[in-house]
Amino acid sequence: MTTLSDVFAHAKAERRAALIGYLPAGYPNVEQSVALVEAMVAGGVDIVEVGMPYSDPVMDGPVIQRAADASLARGTTMSDVFTVVEAAAQAGAAACVMSYWNPIERFGVTRFCEQFTAAGGSSVITPDLSPEEADAWIAATNAGNIGRVFLVAPSSSAQRLERVTGQCTGFVYAASMMGVTGNDVVIGDVARELVTRVRAVTSLPVAVGLGIRNSEQAAAVAQFADGVIVGSAFVRAVEEAASPTAAIEAVHNLAAELAVGCRQGSRAGSDH
Repeated sequence: MTTLSDVFAHAKAERRAALIGYLPAGYPNVEQSVALVEAMVAGGVDIVEVGMPYSDPVMDGPVIQRAADASLARGTTMSDVFTVVEAAAQAGAAACVMSYWNPIERFGVTRFCEQFTAAGGSSVITPDLSPEEADAWIAATNAGNIGRVFLVAPSSSAQRLERVTGQCTGFVYAASMMGVTGNDVVIGDVARELVTRVRAVTSLPVAVGLGIRNSEQAAAVAQFADGVIVGSAFVRAVEEAASPTAAIEAVHNLAAELAVGCRQGSRAGSDH
């Protein structure tokens, strides 16, 4: 199993940012989502975020919401999520799940952790779970040696950053803006400042997400972050493809383009 620490150490040795790519499990169907994840990894994605489709997302924009709705309509289950996690792990990536808390709680926290680990999963991103409400999750992930990833935002106070990052054990997800995924934004000083503030309170890797969709933006973020997170752009590539084969080619090519950006943004001389 490839772990997050493996990925970030390898990327640091190559003086680049790690590329983190997101796709919802079961979109457009389970078999195809497995093939898409494999293509992402072949194209250069280091860490795969497998999305657990959810009917009431708080930070997903319309592109990801449409994909999640389509996946749910086809009956995607938590077992299907683990199938895609296993595919990502077997392809050589560090495999994560991005899930809102309700599906995990309903499935059973201990049961989730056991099956996630059995599938080769490395860490879980929980965008709507705060550390103050995460006692059961913290205990279960500690017992299962599963990385925890919480989110911080530009509005987070110094005290809040310290509190949240203190409960992260995988990496810290730094949202580049306030809002939802898929927005057209210029990622610059706000994200850079947030990463600087996060690094003041933790030695964990910091990955930046929301709004990154091309090589140039990836390169800009790679200048100051340990990881570049891309979600809506991958989903859009699938949504706009004319066929399943074209979708596989599209996500592979996008991954390759973004990977170039992660290298072009090389932080030569940086010690983080």
